[in-house]
Order: sequence, then C-alpha cells, then structure tokens
Amino acid sequence: MLQPSPRHFLPTAALPGAGLPGDRMARLAARKAFVELKLSFIDAVTMLAGRDGDWLRQQVRHAEEPVDLWLLRGPLFDALRGGEPERRVARLRLRRGLDSLFPDTAPASGFGAF
Repeated sequence: MLQPSPRHFLPTAALPGAGLPGDRMARLAARKAFVELKLSFIDAVTMLAGRDGDWLRQQVRHAEEPVDLWLLRGPLFDALRGGEPERRVARLRLRRGLDSLFPDTAPASGFGAF
C-alpha cells in the first residue's frame, strides 16, 4: 500500500518553496545560469539553416532543465563546425556557458593544479 509523502502532512498555509534565504538565492542563481545558457543556445541555433537547424531550434525552445541543453550540446557543436568567425564565437560562448553550469565536465588538459 502506498503511503503519502511527508509533504502531504504540512499545513496548507505553508508557502511552497519557502526556505532559508540562501536556498532561495541558490535556486535563483541556478535558474539565472540556465536562462543565460538557453539564450546562448538560442543565439547559436538562429544561424543554422535547413532541417537540422529547425529540429535544433525546436529542441532548444522546449528545453526546461539544464540537462536538456547538455544533451543537445553534441548536435549543436556539430552543426556549428566551421571556421567562420560568428560560428567560432558561438561555440566559445556555448563552452563558457556549459562550463559555468557543469563545471566538472571539462576534459582534463594536464595544466590544472591537482
């Protein structure tokens, strides 16, 4: 038999999502980082044409969580290959955004301090 989770026993006057100020600030910072990354992805997909560009635009537009964008990074970087300056800038901006949201995922270069 399923038992109700503890949140069902809270009084109805409790504010959902209320917590310590630090918790709220952390959630706001995470949301801001996600929105900035999504805007970077949107800017990058605007320069793509064709069916692949349409598919990527739709996927980015519907992304709701950082992991959604993380899963789209490969196809987007693949679509942005080339030496044109605007594509290089878009790739750099995406890498910076991904590094800020997923800091431990960059490959080890051998130059960092251990």
